[in-house]
Parts: sequence; C-alpha cells; structure tokens
Amino acid sequence: MTWEDSYSTWLNEETLDATLKNQIVSLKNNQEDLKEAFYQPMEFGTAGMRGLMGPGINRMNIYTIRQATEGLARFMDTLDDATKMRGVAISYDSRYQSQDFAMESARVLGVHGIPSFVFESLRPTPELSFAVRHLATYAGIMITASHNPKQYNGYKIYGEDGGQMPPEESDMITGFVREADDLFAIKVGDERALKADKTIQIIGEEVDAAYLAEVKKVTINQKLVDEVGASMKLVFTPLHGTGKMLGERALKQAGFEQFKIVPEQAEGDPEFPTVKLPNPEDAPAFDLAIKWGRREHADLLIAVDPDADRMGVAVRQADGEYKLLTGNQIAVLMFNYILTASEDAGTLPANAVGVKSIVSTELATKIAEAHHAKMINVLTGFKFIAEQIQSYEETNEHTFMFGFEESYGYLIRPFVRDKDAIQALVMLSEVAAYYKQSDKTLSDGLDDLFKEYGYYAENTKALTFEGIEGVQKIKDLMTIFREDAPKDFAGYKVTKLEDFTTGMAQLADGTSEEIGLPTANALKYILEDGSWIAIRPSGTEPKIKFYVGTQAETNEKAQAKCLAFEEAIMAIVNA
Repeated sequence: MTWEDSYSTWLNEETLDATLKNQIVSLKNNQEDLKEAFYQPMEFGTAGMRGLMGPGINRMNIYTIRQATEGLARFMDTLDDATKMRGVAISYDSRYQSQDFAMESARVLGVHGIPSFVFESLRPTPELSFAVRHLATYAGIMITASHNPKQYNGYKIYGEDGGQMPPEESDMITGFVREADDLFAIKVGDERALKADKTIQIIGEEVDAAYLAEVKKVTINQKLVDEVGASMKLVFTPLHGTGKMLGERALKQAGFEQFKIVPEQAEGDPEFPTVKLPNPEDAPAFDLAIKWGRREHADLLIAVDPDADRMGVAVRQADGEYKLLTGNQIAVLMFNYILTASEDAGTLPANAVGVKSIVSTELATKIAEAHHAKMINVLTGFKFIAEQIQSYEETNEHTFMFGFEESYGYLIRPFVRDKDAIQALVMLSEVAAYYKQSDKTLSDGLDDLFKEYGYYAENTKALTFEGIEGVQKIKDLMTIFREDAPKDFAGYKVTKLEDFTTGMAQLADGTSEEIGLPTANALKYILEDGSWIAIRPSGTEPKIKFYVGTQAETNEKAQAKCLAFEEAIMAIVNA
C-alpha cells in the first residue's frame, strides 16, 4: 500500500476521531507532511515507540496506541491463564493525550479479559516500574515521550521484572503489532463496564506510599542528613512534569526541609510553557531554577524531566553563579559517595558492583577499582542494566550498588528497574550535604575526584536528521564509519574498532576478538591514548549520536582533546 492509499483510507474512514479528521483535512495541501505521516507504520521496537502526535500510521494517536496494545494483548493471550490474569500496570505523564492513551490501552486489554491497573493521575516512569513489581503484574505500559518537545508522545512496555520488556518477548509483541494492521478494526471495551467488573482498577496512594517507603532506604547516612541536610538550601523543578508530588514527599521524608519548588514549573502542563525543551540536559531549562536559586541563596539546583527518570544538576560557585554538571559528573559523585559512605558504615559488600553503559565515563571504573568493587559495561539502554540486576539476584554473583547512563539516568536501589530521578534527587542531596559539612560544594568534590584519579572529559553530540531522507542519512553515516573506518582521530591512532552489529572487535594488528555483548547498531573506537569515540543511532528519535571520552593530566588538556576529536568527527560527517 502506498502512502497515498493509506492516507485515503484514513480520510474516508467514517469512524475516524473528529479531531484527527480535521487535522488530516488541514494537511491536504501539504504533501510532505502527509507523506511523513503515512509512508510507513510507526517503528515499534524494544524501547516501544515514540513520535509526533497527529493523524497517520507514522504518528502517535489513539489508533496506533490501540495497535501497540493489541500486540501486547495478543502476546499475553499465548500465556497461561494465571500469568495473563496478573494483568498490566499503566501510568502516564503530563503530555497532551497521555491520559487518553493510557485509558485506550486499558480498554484494548479489557476486550481480551486482561486486567489493568491504571494510576488515578500522572505518575513518573520509575513508579510505573515499581508498580509492576509491587503489584506482581505481568507487564507495564508507560505513556511518555520523556524529555522530547511538546509535539511528541510515546509508549513503552515493561516486563514482569519492572525493566523494559526483554528482546525475545519484545520481538514477539512486535510481530503481533504488525499483524494488527487494520487499525480501525481493533476493538476497545466500554470503560464504565470494565471498571464496574474490576477489569480496570484505579490505583494511587497505596502504591505511592509503598514506593516512598522504599525511597526512604536510599539514604545511607541519616545522621548527616539530619545535621547538615536539614539546613541545606535546594531548588527543585519538575519542569511541568510528573515529579512534583513524589519528589517533594521524598525530600521531606529524607529530612531535607529547606527546599523550594520552582512555582512556575511545579504543575504538569503539556505546553511546557517556560522551556523550549523540558530536558535537564538542556542548559536553558535551568533558567528559572537559577533565578530562584539566586533569590534563595540555594546550594544546589535539581531538575527532573517530565516523566522523572532523568535528573540534571547545577551547583553554586564561590562567585554566586551556578555551574551545570554533566550526567557523567553527577554519576561519579553519587557512585563515589555510595561506595565511600557504605565503607564507612561497614555495609559495603565484598561483591559490590556498578553497571554503566559503554558510552559512559571510565572514571566510574577507576572509582570502583579503588573501592575493590567491580564495574560492568552494558549496551546503551537501561533495560540492559535491569538485566544485570536480575541476573545478580538469581546468581548472587554481585550485589548491585549503582547503575547509570551518561544521558542523566541513574538508579541507586533496585526496587525500580529503570532510571529513577526521585531516588537520584534524594541521593544527590545527601552527597551535597556530605561535601557541605566540609565547606565544599559538589563542584569541589568533583575536583577532588579528578585530582585523585586524573582528569576525564566526555561529550555527546547528537545530530538530527528529520524525515525519510533523514533516515537514509543516518544509515549512510553509520556505513561510512563502519566500512570506511578512520585509522586515527586528531592524530591519535585507532587501536581497536568494536562493531556491535557483528559482536566483533577489529584490532590494529589485523586480529579480531569477541566483544561479549549483545548485538546492536553501534560502533566504538578505542584510541592509543585510552580515549574512545562511540557512534550509534538513537532508538527513539531521528538522531545519530557521537560520544567522546578522554583523559589527561589536566582539565585543560582533557577538554582540548575532547574538542579535537569532535572536530575530527564533524570533518568526516561534513565531507
């Protein structure tokens, strides 16, 4: 079927939602946008799906949501009755139609007789992960586009361990999704009837309280928090998302009393009116927090993204200005404190382990080694960290202490199996109190780590290529870096090229070796000085990402090398 055929089917569909119908009509003279909306189905992969909202098979709308949920329901129909009847937990963020998409999902599941447990109002992604485990459901659905602009929404499926659905099950669900190709034929149940017979159950405070009881255990040194944290001034912003209610309660129960929630960004708002991007990685997202930080003389500014799974931080400097830390820097500060404080308390296990993605800082590995702990590298995607945690629980090989990705995602305690900015909010505040007792800031603490282990610098550059041509451009760039692999970057020779599509690493001497990780469309160059460069397409956005990691004896040299490698990369991209 051509995109024109698909468009015509939607345009002439009598049952089409009126709002979507009007949007299609308004696009009739915009061939490019129509083609984008109808030329292919939304990509449904291991991370679920994410995209622009609007009419079409390549857009987020009630019909593509129904199709995705129908795929999950058909997969669950293949399970035994007891497993199937454990049901599905469902949560959603503050975006347009998120609540509608959540209930549409529950209605589709209801037709199949599958119970759903739907939050009464918006809740963070980590609480959805927790709810799957707490309620012992078989699966979970989170409606969110995370930190994307307001025009986007998304759909993520979680497995029974609370992590994103494992690849084997995810592939089977994808097959069922594709089978349900008549979007307008997918049946939905009556919401009232499904609620009346308890097929749809509304959940809320009971799960909140259980989650917060676990968050309370994140604190390592309660005496420190009571003595220092109680007077430490914080500014917290949920960036118009889901983080306010749980974040506020988590800080209070931990013992942090002197915090200010940015009032202009406190409540959920799908317009995200005060920011261009609701992303704590984006410096302008901190503008209002900085204003309130100056007013409150705050030691620390913390922002979480709309579904509260990522956290960014800014620290007050001696001159009163605020410095933003990177995701890697935030992670090493927390990891170092967790290991140090656990050692001091006599609770650090002999088999302690941290888990990080292959594109995250190697400084964390040095810190782990110094504390006689192990650091494990996994592919990008927090589900791979969740898989390690599950394995450790089954084998007792290691005790999980911390997991992170450079993209501002952290997990402290594994009662959640995804990034958890609520846990990180509490832990980072404790770390700040730890340094404050010595009249230091987090920035000072980071300098201490650099002086001890060497100066590390990392950066991520994401290039966006929209539309059909963008998809091909990204494929072409991956081919160039894979098949015409550079022998050096900025004069530093490549000693190893890891190609995760084949699972093999090619060494400069012509030999090869196995990488030992699952396959993925990613490359990683190891350079002669220990620096590294990684390349991968985003799984959820029309982007290709370039990661750089360096080390040197001074910060200036590390930063200079980082910049030189970025320039070398862009020379190839623009050639």
